[in-house]
Amino acid sequence: MIKKMVVGFLVLGITSSCVSKKIYTELENKYTDLRKENRSLSDENASLLKAKNDLEQERDQLQSQQEKLKSDYATLNGKYNNLDASYKALEKNSSEALQSNMNKNRDLLAQLEAKSKALAIEQERLDKSSKRLQELESLIASKEESMRKLKETLSNALNGFEGKGLTVEQKNGKVYVSMENKLLFNSGSWTVGSEGRKAVVEVGKVLGDNPEIAVLIEGHTDDDPFGSSGPIANNWDLSTKRATAIVSILSENSAINKKNLTAAGRGEFSPLATNSTNEGKAKNRRIEIILTPRLDEISKMLNEIN
Repeated sequence: MIKKMVVGFLVLGITSSCVSKKIYTELENKYTDLRKENRSLSDENASLLKAKNDLEQERDQLQSQQEKLKSDYATLNGKYNNLDASYKALEKNSSEALQSNMNKNRDLLAQLEAKSKALAIEQERLDKSSKRLQELESLIASKEESMRKLKETLSNALNGFEGKGLTVEQKNGKVYVSMENKLLFNSGSWTVGSEGRKAVVEVGKVLGDNPEIAVLIEGHTDDDPFGSSGPIANNWDLSTKRATAIVSILSENSAINKKNLTAAGRGEFSPLATNSTNEGKAKNRRIEIILTPRLDEISKMLNEIN
């Protein structure tokens, strides 16, 4: 079963001169938990694909067995017809030959009946297997369609921010909202600007209408070392504080299920582009809001199949 990602809502009270060691440690622990949850989702996604492939292979095997049974049935039926014709031709011959022919006919009839029953059983198994496969494919398609609609809704809601460093895309069964830091933060800051806040609030409105969606907010930086003095230790620390700042804004929407919100800092370790150019660095400095549908229904179906 896929466990729902449950992460408590964090509020960081940060002064300009110091950072609580306890808060920083808690962020590190939550990032570790996040990585475990991410691996779990990847494993479950792989399990879904494997289950689908297994069902397709089982269906193909059953179809092959069915064809063989049909062929055997046709062969035996042909033999039966030949013997039946021979029986009629030999009716006038000796009773011994007649009895032998009747015995062969009975044997063939018994074989035909057995093959017919076996064919019916295989057909039933094939029907059940095909039905399970169709149900699984339908459920997966339904999840994909719901995420497509969610992506479309987000795109429409964030249309006003087009060209301002914001993109919305669907991949791997999830929806990704990516916001470059130029829309959200000043250099070295984790305070969200007014324009960036508007964008985050619009995302929150959509999430409020979809309370079952799991939401992962990731902070990312380029690979330039954080050189300013103050409460920030490094890029990882900065990316975490920025992700938490986005969570704080989303949490202002009472319709959002706070248990579904997770904040994580990735630092410079998950770039989108090369850090050798200013353009690449700008793309790497970003916030990603990753929306994941509930997969417990699919997990339940897989358990029933297995």
